[in-house]
Amino acid sequence: MSRNQDRLGGVQQKDTSPPASGGGLSFVVPTEFVDLPSLGRYYPEGHPLHGEDTVEVRQMTAKEEDILTSATLLKKGIALDKVVENIIVDKTIDPKSLLVGDRNAIIIAARVSGYGSDYNVTLTCPNCGTKSQNTFNLRQADLNRADEFRDIGVVHEGGNIFSVNLVKLEGIQVQFRLMDGEDEKALVKNAKSNENLVTKQLYRIIHSVNGDTSPSTIRSLIENLPMLDTRVIRAAYKATNPNVELNYSFSCGNCSHEQELEVPITAEFFWPDR
Repeated sequence: MSRNQDRLGGVQQKDTSPPASGGGLSFVVPTEFVDLPSLGRYYPEGHPLHGEDTVEVRQMTAKEEDILTSATLLKKGIALDKVVENIIVDKTIDPKSLLVGDRNAIIIAARVSGYGSDYNVTLTCPNCGTKSQNTFNLRQADLNRADEFRDIGVVHEGGNIFSVNLVKLEGIQVQFRLMDGEDEKALVKNAKSNENLVTKQLYRIIHSVNGDTSPSTIRSLIENLPMLDTRVIRAAYKATNPNVELNYSFSCGNCSHEQELEVPITAEFFWPDR
């Protein structure tokens, strides 16, 4: 199934020539407009990004490099949050409210403007286990607008809420929402324990069951959810989640295995010279 996709490289540079100054030099950090995978469709009315398909960000400076090398911020897992907060021009935008896909688009655009589009990454062949160095052009990353979800029976209820009918549990409709930065941060923290990752994600995204938003009803559903219906919800979420797709057409030089692999974001993402 084809999707409406655009290349991430379409950021628009803004002319920010240094203003005239009567005493010494004065400098202004360049800014650019980053395309949002969500097109602003899934933010509530009143949110600064409601109906906006781009967001203005300034390019990173030495201040952001300080953040990315801060042992304290890295240990707390908030370094990238601080960078995103710093570079967004409109300070009425709460970085925690950004949808995950929009946040990823901003992070990737910041990396491209700061260090270039070539991302050297080590990929492991899923067939023979051979590791190889590969170069991924971040400007060729696809923006997945996720606007063909109706083809699989998902309904957009408005704002950030979608619904899908379960298969095994007939007559049950689940309403779910797209995750934002706060949700992602919580899941990353939970991932360190590597326990109950699927159910923890379901608790994050399920908004209601047949319109019932009570925690007890949602908990009862998750604890008794057949695996097939779990897959239905996760497939519906993936189909509706606008994001940046970092996929690489991998070909193993050792065994000739070919496969589409997801490019991992590692510590080297912001430190290509290491």
